[in-house]
Amino acid sequence: MKAKFSQSFKIQAVEKALNPNNRSSQKDLSEALGVGYSTLQKWIRQSQEQAFDIQPESETINTRAMMKEKRPQDWSQEEKLNMVFQCTALSEADISQLCREQGLYPHHIQQWKADFLSEKQMGGQSQSQVSIKSLRAENKALKKELNRKDRALAETAALLVLQKKVNSIWGNDEDNSP
Repeated sequence: MKAKFSQSFKIQAVEKALNPNNRSSQKDLSEALGVGYSTLQKWIRQSQEQAFDIQPESETINTRAMMKEKRPQDWSQEEKLNMVFQCTALSEADISQLCREQGLYPHHIQQWKADFLSEKQMGGQSQSQVSIKSLRAENKALKKELNRKDRALAETAALLVLQKKVNSIWGNDEDNSP
């Protein structure tokens, strides 16, 4: 079965492939989109030759539907999570098909999944790291206070010992009072 891609999908794929901020290779991009590498190369050549048709009438309806569709960044967290769950049991071809229907790329789903996993892991780690950090700070403060009190106690004990020695040698000032 040969997949038929809409003109807008082809244009978006070419824009993504030629985007200087895109750090993945065109081969990786073609795999993520569910398109053959040679097909993506052909679309890039066609776009450079400006051979893409202005959308035929059959696709204007599809374009209108796509305009109503949300951009990936407009999806709520709940919708993203539902989409990730829908894609877990699907093959790569089915994921690509579902993404095309939703106006997404498969890499969006992968990124959302990674984001959810990192939030879950970071949520637990950051909370425990914060509690460990606060406990360490409290422990450090308590040790500092204990050392200060130990020094004060040692100084007081030394003063008492010296006071007793002075009194035994010189006598008590209270004894010599008139």
